[in-house]
Amino acid sequence: MKTNIKLFFAASLVALTAGCTDLNVDVESQYTSYPTSDVALEAKMADVYFHLRGTLGRRYMEAQALSSDEWVGISFGGDYYDEGTYAHTCLHNFYPTDPSTGWYEDVAAGITKANTVIRDMGGKETSPKATAPARAMRAFYHFILMDSYGDVPILDALPADGEAVERKPRAEVAKYIESELLDIIPLLSTTNNATTYGKPNKWMAEALLVKLYINWPVYTASDVTAYDATSYKNEKLEDCVKYCDDIISSGNFSLSEGAKGYRSKFFPNNGSQIKDFIYAMPYDALTATGFQYGRPRVWRQGRNDGNGGPGYFGTTLSQSTGGNFSMTPEMSSLFTLANDARNENILAGQIYMFDASTYAKTSTPYNYLGTPVVLSKDIELDASVADKSRLDVGKNVHGWSQGYKSVKYFIIDSDFKNGRNQSNDLPIFRYADILLTKAEAITRGATATNGDTPMSLFNQIRSYVGAPTLTTAPTLSNILDERGRELFDENWRRNDMIRFGTFENEYGFHKKDFPTARFEKTCRVFPIPQDVLNKNTNWKQNAGY
Repeated sequence: MKTNIKLFFAASLVALTAGCTDLNVDVESQYTSYPTSDVALEAKMADVYFHLRGTLGRRYMEAQALSSDEWVGISFGGDYYDEGTYAHTCLHNFYPTDPSTGWYEDVAAGITKANTVIRDMGGKETSPKATAPARAMRAFYHFILMDSYGDVPILDALPADGEAVERKPRAEVAKYIESELLDIIPLLSTTNNATTYGKPNKWMAEALLVKLYINWPVYTASDVTAYDATSYKNEKLEDCVKYCDDIISSGNFSLSEGAKGYRSKFFPNNGSQIKDFIYAMPYDALTATGFQYGRPRVWRQGRNDGNGGPGYFGTTLSQSTGGNFSMTPEMSSLFTLANDARNENILAGQIYMFDASTYAKTSTPYNYLGTPVVLSKDIELDASVADKSRLDVGKNVHGWSQGYKSVKYFIIDSDFKNGRNQSNDLPIFRYADILLTKAEAITRGATATNGDTPMSLFNQIRSYVGAPTLTTAPTLSNILDERGRELFDENWRRNDMIRFGTFENEYGFHKKDFPTARFEKTCRVFPIPQDVLNKNTNWKQNAGY
């Protein structure tokens, strides 16, 4: 658990009014007068900044990770089937009632909170600088909705009582986000230190703009199915490089994290000291809860050794573990570069113990009930289960050991005992991503700047993790693979795969001969959750659902 978390969350001790999640209810009545004290203002702003802790800490992750080629959602003799939400997601067989893709209202509530703050501060015309951070968060929340659900409303003000909210074409939403970011970037703080950590500043807004621009052809296509990666034409590539350069030249960010290297970026004590993080969501297992990436990624019985001894984290975990996520064989194959520090996050084959104090892997095998635990790369379903769509591997050691696992977000028991929460902060925008995006933009046709080439940018990543460097320019395929290694489990893989044209490929159990796997291009966006449609009866479900 972090000891420096108080700096970021003191304001959250003030009682806050929950945000509206139904877009058609009267939000004017929530506040009769606006508190004017600095503490009250900071509390209101903090509620906007950190609103999505719970969503980003679990359900959003499930949607992005399981729909990509990173993870498969398996079950064990019925355990963790959970009405199919994990299996549906990794087969692209999305249901409007699935919890893993059902967090639309959570994000919309963040927009409502941002709009409330903007209104109560007098609006952007009266207080342009003061409202800029709330507008940045509003743009970010619109981006999440647009990226995941396609056509969504543009909510730049609180709707009037009884007003029907209309969805807008995705391209229009993308252009709105661009306009907002260009307007507020000059107004946002350039400070980048512990006081701005987890809050929107200029660099966060520019990184969001980079994400928008590199995906511009995806978001502005006439239809979600119309985008074709083989004919990628992007009018925003030069602008993409421009904002990458602004972040790079700021001098605020770097790849190196000292002697502990790549893995330390994601340890339970990570935070503002990680200079690779442009923008992150801070978590603390007691005071800022919601981060639960560890539970599904731990080997099913990895909390202990089955005989009263510690599990492979070097300690006995107070709570049970799920283990219902396994890496796809395709993603596992990326973590094979010689001397690549990123490989140390992957549990492949024999599992070894970790040191509970340093989090370093030891040479001691992890045994369960006296027998070494060995994970298989390929995932074998339980042949006795007739319904393959359940992705059931069996409720035994053999089943639990199907597929590789990850310790990227290392678990410590002092965190995990509190409802399986963790104190690992979640990176959202990273400097490494900016370098790889600039390499991609130049490879796609943008003008090279500042002496950078795709190879030099690519090799900055390879060099700092100790992996072999390239001697020729990387291909787009090389860049996609490197993004898979560097940004593994950071919620960008689905976004990348759609842009690169691999989302409809075969991976995991998303195979053409699998009975319930879907390959329609309409699956590039999730269905609008049924609860949202029930409240907004003027909306139609996304095509294909």
